[in-house]
Amino acid sequence: MTTNGQVKCAHLPCLCFAQAGDKYCGLACKDAGSKDVEIACQCDHEPCPLTL
Repeated sequence: MTTNGQVKCAHLPCLCFAQAGDKYCGLACKDAGSKDVEIACQCDHEPCPLTL
C-alpha cells in the first residue's frame, strides 16, 4: 500500500516508505541494499527500530 506517491523502501527489512521516484528511504538503506542480506534495518527512522 502506498500513501501520497510513496513506495515501500527496497531494502527488505526496512518498514519505511521512500519518496516517489526513489528506491530507498535514505542513504543507510541504499548502502545496505547493495550488501549481503540483513535481518534488521539500521536506517534510524521511527518505523524501523533496530532490534538485535
